[in-house]
Amino acid sequence: MEVSIKSSSMVKPIEPTCKVVFRLSEWDQTGIITHVPTVYFYKPSQEWFISSKSIIDTLKDSLSRVLVHFYPLAGRVQWIGQGRLELICNSMGVELIEAESSINLSDFASKTNLFENLVPFVDYNKPIHELPLVSGQITKFRCGGICLGVNISHILADGQSALHFMSEWARLARDEPLEMAPYFNPNILRAQELPMTLAPSNMHTEFITPPLLIGQQNNLDERRKITTVAILSLSKYHVESLKKVANEGPNGPNTYNYTRYEVVTSHIWRSACKAREHHREQPTCLGFSVDVRNRLHPPLPPNYFGNAILDVVASSRSGDIITLPLGFTCARIREAIDKFDDQYIWSNINFWKSLIDFSPFQDFHSRKSKDAPFYGKPNLGVISWLTLPIYGLDFGWGTEIYMGPGAHDSDGDCIMLPGPMDDGSVKVAICLQLAHMDAFKKYFFEDII
Repeated sequence: MEVSIKSSSMVKPIEPTCKVVFRLSEWDQTGIITHVPTVYFYKPSQEWFISSKSIIDTLKDSLSRVLVHFYPLAGRVQWIGQGRLELICNSMGVELIEAESSINLSDFASKTNLFENLVPFVDYNKPIHELPLVSGQITKFRCGGICLGVNISHILADGQSALHFMSEWARLARDEPLEMAPYFNPNILRAQELPMTLAPSNMHTEFITPPLLIGQQNNLDERRKITTVAILSLSKYHVESLKKVANEGPNGPNTYNYTRYEVVTSHIWRSACKAREHHREQPTCLGFSVDVRNRLHPPLPPNYFGNAILDVVASSRSGDIITLPLGFTCARIREAIDKFDDQYIWSNINFWKSLIDFSPFQDFHSRKSKDAPFYGKPNLGVISWLTLPIYGLDFGWGTEIYMGPGAHDSDGDCIMLPGPMDDGSVKVAICLQLAHMDAFKKYFFEDII
């Protein structure tokens, strides 16, 4: 697959911005600290290619203006010891690449094994303070279609914040005013001195000691096996069928009111346990994230920019997940979510503060290595984009014909997206060991009544 780079530039804020150094919150510095890649495919009208202002010029101009408001993204981060990071707001800029390909857009769309060439490469062997926090690549195909591939550092933004930036960038590209300025203040979620009743405890150690395969001392060999990615679609009918089964209880249908995320995730977890052929007594964990914006008292501002998601772990035995009703697995997930109140959240933050060194808990799995601390047999991570406004991004040449995650290659890494028509359907992008993917697909579809 050929993609050739035509130009690369560093786009800086068009106006002077605040020069300041921020200490980052504990959540900013733990978990995934690489960039999160996404791709948007477009089919612009021919008028765009004969207009006086090119697509790349439109993107550069609007990017330089939106960075005035999102100035932290134009900065850099640097290590300050013990695995901790700080943000330097220095207007170093965002990388923007122009590229072209000799093949057609149809050869790329929905084929995740080709996406890596459509998103800027991030060299994590370089010092971290040399890496842009955002990089974008616009690739034009032979047929006239284009792809915008974007990398946004998870150190600075979770999904909601990243999409806020993308939405405002697109608005300015359409010559519309900014809709909502970001509120950036990492001190809001910084650890603080709390009464002993809120002190950190060992209840936050799930990600530190995930289960291994029975009989193994580590899972290094498992994490290094060849993986493959599949995007599987569930219709609204499939989702409703799963919900009906999961919610059936002693008082009839809808007894438990499990959500779309809970039932589909439970189905993914069960299918993975079957495909991996776990021993019945095999412990297994499911990692996911909870948005705490509205779980804190008082809630965070609606325009809060940063990381406001907390890692959660549900656990069980593979034999129970496989043999017991789907509602059993949904209950394990619901129990993990329900404990997240204001007190638990602050206790979690203080737990991370109490650690001497963050380094063992920083995940470079996206592009650097297979040595992620959590992912891999027998565990799974299912991140939900179901409630995020991921579709309808229009830079002036129409909305995308396809949007999805960029390349991800860690065993057990899964992203759940809403169907593009917002009709209750779900898309599941999952990475598993090559040896297990066919079996996973089989169980994934056969087990739906």
